[in-house]
Amino acid sequence: MKILYIIVTLLFIGWAFYEQTQVHPNIWIQVVGVILFFYGMMRLMSKVPSNHTSVTKAKSSEENDK
Repeated sequence: MKILYIIVTLLFIGWAFYEQTQVHPNIWIQVVGVILFFYGMMRLMSKVPSNHTSVTKAKSSEENDK
């Protein structure tokens, strides 16, 4: 599923960039393409665990050992 999100996200940003190369680019297509790109990135990044929580857990376990 993650691969599908990556492909779709890249297609949306490619679509927005392609529209920019037109003689008279449609600003709404660019806006929608960028919004969908950011939405796709949000979905992809929500699946990546935070590095901060693992550091906090390690510190709290060290404090408990003392």
